[in-house]
Amino acid sequence: MAQVRLSMREIREVLRLKYERGLSGSAIEASCGIARSTANDYVLRARQAGLVWPLPDGISDFELDRRLFPSGQAPASVKPPPDFAHVQSELRKHKRYNLTKDQLWQEYRQENPAGYSYSQFCLHYKDWLKKQDRCMRQEHRYGEKLFVDYGDGLYLTDEQTGARKVTQLFVSAWGASHFIYADASLTQKSEAWIWSHIRAFDYFDCVPEIVVPDNLKSGVKETCFYEPDINSKYLDMAQHYGCAIIPARPMHPKDKAKVEVGVLIAKRWILSVLRNRIFHTLAEMNIAIRELLEKANDRKLRKLGVSRRELFEKYDRPAALKKPERSYEPADWRAAKLNIDYHVVLEDHCYSAPHRLVHEKLDIRVTEFIVEIFFKGERVAAHQRSYVKHGYSTVKEHMPEAHRKYLEWPPSRIIDWGQKTGPNMAELMTKIMAGRMHPEQGYRSCFGILRLGRHYSAERMEGAAKRAIDYRAYSFKAVRNILEKGLDKAVKPAASQPSFGAHENIRGGQYYVSKEEGHA
Repeated sequence: MAQVRLSMREIREVLRLKYERGLSGSAIEASCGIARSTANDYVLRARQAGLVWPLPDGISDFELDRRLFPSGQAPASVKPPPDFAHVQSELRKHKRYNLTKDQLWQEYRQENPAGYSYSQFCLHYKDWLKKQDRCMRQEHRYGEKLFVDYGDGLYLTDEQTGARKVTQLFVSAWGASHFIYADASLTQKSEAWIWSHIRAFDYFDCVPEIVVPDNLKSGVKETCFYEPDINSKYLDMAQHYGCAIIPARPMHPKDKAKVEVGVLIAKRWILSVLRNRIFHTLAEMNIAIRELLEKANDRKLRKLGVSRRELFEKYDRPAALKKPERSYEPADWRAAKLNIDYHVVLEDHCYSAPHRLVHEKLDIRVTEFIVEIFFKGERVAAHQRSYVKHGYSTVKEHMPEAHRKYLEWPPSRIIDWGQKTGPNMAELMTKIMAGRMHPEQGYRSCFGILRLGRHYSAERMEGAAKRAIDYRAYSFKAVRNILEKGLDKAVKPAASQPSFGAHENIRGGQYYVSKEEGHA
């Protein structure tokens, strides 16, 4: 039988949803895109291994894998269920061809050799049919679900050319209270999608247990009826807020009926009111949307006699999750190997990591303000993000012991060493350290230059330092190139008039001197 082995990230998500959120096996199945039995198997294995949530600090992916699978075997997979909606559709569509369940079962087995037998196929299809042809009214638990989607928005008008561009209207609606949030963005790309969620959670000042998006690419990388693949950035945001992502099923509009109504409300009470206004900036548009959003949420519902805001404050907010003190910062993930100088380079800036990880592959999480470095799922370094080109962010503890001693030396000691070679060398050392954010970042360059003195005379070292200063080349590589190519021996020619030689058409400077004397 085929074997199913989840990634460590998926396993951690299953355990988090089970123990932190208390979700059922079916809810975990929908959120993670795995079979319910597979989720239950991992929960059982964690219990048998004596693991609790949250997992112990410092437990690596390797250690977690060893505890869950001491014998190295993965849990067995379950039989893939047929798409009975497709079966029903095919039987109805091709009735005149006398299409039978047997033919559809054979097609199912061709794609799933380990699937149901024909008798099981028919039995499950019969059970599925009993549940159809009913329009169940969905009763949403307070604080549980927030439905999110996009709709066409208003137009932005270019102030110079008058050209118009349609915006995207993000709408979210709570399942129980119908309380809505809306804002406009230029695109439906991942960054805009996540920022709209962040603003929505800030507006609500709480977080739902489950977010139900449509299957757009910003939220779901690969649409699948059984196993939707959640975008990693979107999943990272959900983990920050402690909620689960369960996408609506493809071709099932009733799954997202609540947000469809929310979009209708936004169009009726917001977009229709603003349809004749001209907006030149997105900020201006969102201010106008927010004003009408407040009015829409405060309107009395005819059947209930209360507003959406009143229902939200009374029912959804008390039952919802508490919003973290710090809002989520959208992050990018990068992969890099740790260089021999125990730094990784991100946008021309260097960030340190423990020197023991040199040449190891690291994962880097980048936000607007923070750079975090991970090794096999464990965070090994964190830095404040810097936008200084060719700068260094170095933690002393990341350095080898032999390098740490350099930090204890004052810059004056390095300059004194350079002075023994000559004043030009001392000046070059000063300029190298002055050009760094921290003087110790120039120590290695200075030591490299001084070490060249083992192979070249003090006179040549002074000449190379002088040339490097003249050309503002304050680096070890520049001095080494000067010495290797013998450029320190070159004499800089004095500024003089170019000589063109004697010629009958060239008068020379004396001609003009004699002319001036004649007029005097």
